[in-house]
Amino acid sequence: MDISPIRTEEEYENALQEIEQLWGAPFGSPEGDKLDVLATLVAAYEEKHYPIAPPDPIEAILHLMESQGLSRRDLEPYLGSRARVSEVLNRRRPLTLNMIRNLQEQLGISADILIRPYPLQTT
Repeated sequence: MDISPIRTEEEYENALQEIEQLWGAPFGSPEGDKLDVLATLVAAYEEKHYPIAPPDPIEAILHLMESQGLSRRDLEPYLGSRARVSEVLNRRRPLTLNMIRNLQEQLGISADILIRPYPLQTT
């Protein structure tokens, strides 16, 4: 197995092609081991060169709603009245500390994401 660190975009592209060829290799086989090592190297390269920023708090809430089939009404126990939910999701009102606690404790949205700054709509 001739594997080295991925340092350039060309090496990255070559590694992706090799991963594609090795895809489905049996676990524990030489090909499977090579696939595992290449995938680890590619992940490290992507983390360094193509970092993915965490979502802003409203995007995280909207994603959770979509993935769990929640409606705006389902958020009322955590954010307040129907009007308050609308204000928050439409970025007219920031999340309060109480709202952040409720969303984190009851819905499992990371407080690290919920406390991130995000733009509000100005009227």
